[in-house]
Amino acid sequence: MSRSFNFSAGPAVMPDEVLQQAAAEMLDWHGSGMSVIEMSHRGKEFGQILYEAESDLRELLAVPSNFKLLFMQGGGLAENAIVPLNLSRGATADFVVSGSWSQKSMQEARKYCTVHEAANTSAKAHTSLPDPSTWQLSAQPAYVHICSNETINGVEFHELPDLQALGCQAPLVIDFSSHVASRPVDWSRVGLAFGGAQKNLGPAGLTLVVVREDLLGNALEACPSAFNYKTVADNQSMYNTPPTYSIYIAGLVFQWLKRQGGIQAIEARNMAKAELLYSAIDQSQLYVNKVAKNCRSRMNVPFYLRDELRNEAFLSGAKDRGLLQLKGHKSVGGMRASIYNAMTIEGVAALVAYMQDFEKTSA
Repeated sequence: MSRSFNFSAGPAVMPDEVLQQAAAEMLDWHGSGMSVIEMSHRGKEFGQILYEAESDLRELLAVPSNFKLLFMQGGGLAENAIVPLNLSRGATADFVVSGSWSQKSMQEARKYCTVHEAANTSAKAHTSLPDPSTWQLSAQPAYVHICSNETINGVEFHELPDLQALGCQAPLVIDFSSHVASRPVDWSRVGLAFGGAQKNLGPAGLTLVVVREDLLGNALEACPSAFNYKTVADNQSMYNTPPTYSIYIAGLVFQWLKRQGGIQAIEARNMAKAELLYSAIDQSQLYVNKVAKNCRSRMNVPFYLRDELRNEAFLSGAKDRGLLQLKGHKSVGGMRASIYNAMTIEGVAALVAYMQDFEKTSA
């Protein structure tokens, strides 16, 4: 049975191999007599799953030994509170507002610390990124926050800013929910990275936090114990019951990524997919992408029909061709194709072929 091509922004497409393995192991994981869903998180079976998932992810992302990998819950939205509770020390945190998600991060952080807006691209409808040399950083921020890929607006930092080169000693915090594991990370420039798993790593329910060890142990007194990074790290992500099945599926995704050749190989594939789709849009008379070319997202491609009266017909025809969930976010309209790691080049090619056919019939 052939599957449809799912362009959802999250929860998103998963590799067929992973879903097939999970289905085969649903009732009995490796002869244990149990489904992973039923296992005690304290048992040796799940302990093996957790150990392998963490080891594979550390290898894939080349995470240095002085960083802790935390498997948490609550998604990126919860981290918008958990980060300032752990890192702000009640001082000022700087934010670069490059789209909807960084805006939400700043708004939430206001509840726990003073926030300073170092840059904001709303005047340009979040279609470009400001050069870090233009950021107006505060004197001694507790941390500087960016969303390195804006899922809704379709802008991506292709290179992480070097805060030290800007004369800032604060740790850089990145929300990499929608491009984690799609490209290498320069950990020398990062203090903390967080992301929900439901876009590129696995199912909803799991949140990944990668935090430098020297940033642990500074949580505000009001921080809940289950959200204190040091507590979570000291208990190997099992202070409370972790999202066991989501971790298991993510672990299968990590193994799949290794079989694909690792992060460098998947990055090359992602660049090829993005180039194919953006080229089709740029060469079209019907479709337009409004994002500056130097910061177009490789993961989330928003585009618009110049004749928006054709939107519903476009979406209906796409569904008939097995191309699903292409409607843009309600806050910006238009269309959006999310082409995460698990989206195949064949899927992007099928979308491009449909877009070209639709344009011909609309001429």
